[in-house]
Amino acid sequence: MTPRLPWIIAGLAGAAVAGLLVTKRAGGLVVHPEPRPDVTAERVLPPSPVLHTPGAAEAYAAARSAPQVLDGVHCYCECAKHFGHRSLLTCFESDHGSRCDICMGEATLAMKLASQGSSLDVVRRAIDQRFGP
Repeated sequence: MTPRLPWIIAGLAGAAVAGLLVTKRAGGLVVHPEPRPDVTAERVLPPSPVLHTPGAAEAYAAARSAPQVLDGVHCYCECAKHFGHRSLLTCFESDHGSRCDICMGEATLAMKLASQGSSLDVVRRAIDQRFGP
């Protein structure tokens, strides 16, 4: 191995990480996932196994009633990085959503706005404004 090879590898790794950070943020805002056209609430936990933390029942109900909306929203608790979640909807396919105030807050806000007829773009902007950096 040449003496420069470890430095070359480290440089390439650093460039890859920087590239990921740049592609995840556009203008300082997180890029929201595109909702899958065929997404349903079939994987959202039913009420019985959900922890009875304040706000959990309402948040899981929101996920069950508007899966297309939640599937198009980034979760600001950064569970995508830590748990591999695809979107806010994924948080409610396990008990994660009942343990996280950010997930619950985003879900209830998204559902409230969607039920008032707000578009996905309006929902995303509201979530970015309230929960984003």
